[in-house]
Amino acid sequence: MSVKIRLQRHGKKGKPFYWIVAADARSKRDGKFLEKLGTYNPNTNPATIDLNLDQAVQWLHNGAQPTDTARAILSYKGALLKHHLDGGVRKGALTQEQADAKLAAWLDEKAGKVTAKKDGLAKSKEEAKAKALKAEKEVNEKRANAATEAAKAEEAEAVAEETVEETTEEVVVEVANEEIPATEEAPAAEETSEETEA
Repeated sequence: MSVKIRLQRHGKKGKPFYWIVAADARSKRDGKFLEKLGTYNPNTNPATIDLNLDQAVQWLHNGAQPTDTARAILSYKGALLKHHLDGGVRKGALTQEQADAKLAAWLDEKAGKVTAKKDGLAKSKEEAKAKALKAEKEVNEKRANAATEAAKAEEAEAVAEETVEETTEEVVVEVANEEIPATEEAPAAEETSEETEA
């Protein structure tokens, strides 16, 4: 029986979540498996991988063949390196302590890279948020300036209308004053013409 280390899909449509399992190569993708080794969630950034390293290495020692994606995940978590170092220990190329030290150093370096990526993502997210806030402030300032300019324009129009009304009232008053003496003179002229006739 050939054993494969592969992914078994779970989760909902559009949001996959995988179990990392050791299963018979002839079984269905989501069917019967021999042992669950961990989980893989690609929905987060960076992807969340939870792997039982010792069990995965034990299955690799027993001859299980990982699929391409499972091989990438095992490499990312250090299972393939541990398998390789254990082979060196069995051949006598290095001691178990040396192998453990190399594995620990590699895991520390990998953890540093992952935290650097998380920090970079968080920093870029904060920068994008600050940029959006700055753009929003600029838009709000433009709106406020436009509102104050509109209010000033309305005040200027109101003042202009008031001055136009005042000037028209003054003109009407002046025209009325000019017409009144002319109408008073006309009756006086009529009176003088009546006196001359009499």
